[in-house]
Amino acid sequence: MLEKILETLKKTSSYISGEELSDRLKITRQALWKHIHELKGLGYDIVAVPHLGYKFISSPDRLFPFEVNYQLNTKVMGKRIYYFESVSSTMDIAAQLGMQGLLEGTLVLAETQTKGRGRLGRFWLSPKYKGIYLSLILRPKMQPNCIAMLTLLSAVSICEAIKDKLDLEPMIKWPNDIMIRNKKLGGILTELNAEADRINFVIIGIGLNINNDKKSLPESATSIKEQIHQHVNRITVLQELLRRLETNYLVFQKQGSYPIIKRWRQFSLTLGKRVKIISQKMHLEGQAVDIDVDGGLLLRKDSGLIEKVLAGDIIHLR
Repeated sequence: MLEKILETLKKTSSYISGEELSDRLKITRQALWKHIHELKGLGYDIVAVPHLGYKFISSPDRLFPFEVNYQLNTKVMGKRIYYFESVSSTMDIAAQLGMQGLLEGTLVLAETQTKGRGRLGRFWLSPKYKGIYLSLILRPKMQPNCIAMLTLLSAVSICEAIKDKLDLEPMIKWPNDIMIRNKKLGGILTELNAEADRINFVIIGIGLNINNDKKSLPESATSIKEQIHQHVNRITVLQELLRRLETNYLVFQKQGSYPIIKRWRQFSLTLGKRVKIISQKMHLEGQAVDIDVDGGLLLRKDSGLIEKVLAGDIIHLR
């Protein structure tokens, strides 16, 4: 009912009487008053004036599911949302939901994480009400060895959303970092539940610094607020991200990896640079020359040989 009340108020530019609003929603005036009081408690600014009625003024800076869904217009991504004020990690919640068989596109959102994580188990700082911390369940029909493409697809979607809505120029540092002016804006974590020849589900975890103040960020990190010097509507960014994820995911399913790789190259901060790649199994150095069809980085070593790298920490040398 809260969602219906909000939708009606948002679509009404002037005041709407309590009688008309309760008639439209088929509830009593007393029930309406209780729901309005509840919305105000959540942080919504709704003005009530005797003899005029109610008027919507503004929404709180919260990633409430009914705010995310309002005019989202996606078919899959975010059609079911689990929202939390605080969790250990959205990835943990999404993994549980994936095991329960929840549909593709199910989204887990949190305002903060106490044990948010990035690649290799690293801690992801998740200050409350400042960023976007999400995990998305996908069930792609693809081989498990192609999973790196979903990280690239997510990175492209993030860059497109930020560029379109905020007129910034984000770039991608292979394999999973979103950068602006050589500082980290966000990251992607991809986790897989699969058998030998088939994927059961994939969880795409995304963390983005949106309204973080400079003093709360590590020296190597940045936020959108720091870049544009004003507070950002997180809902607007999240909605555009979900739309881009859906569009690119459908393109990938129908046309394969090439259109995604083509877009990834345009946002790449890594290609053309001399890099060092460090993993548990190897240390490599050479020039990053391209991306393979399955998302692996093609590295030209000093010997002239090309080696494909699927994972590892990367350092840009020059």
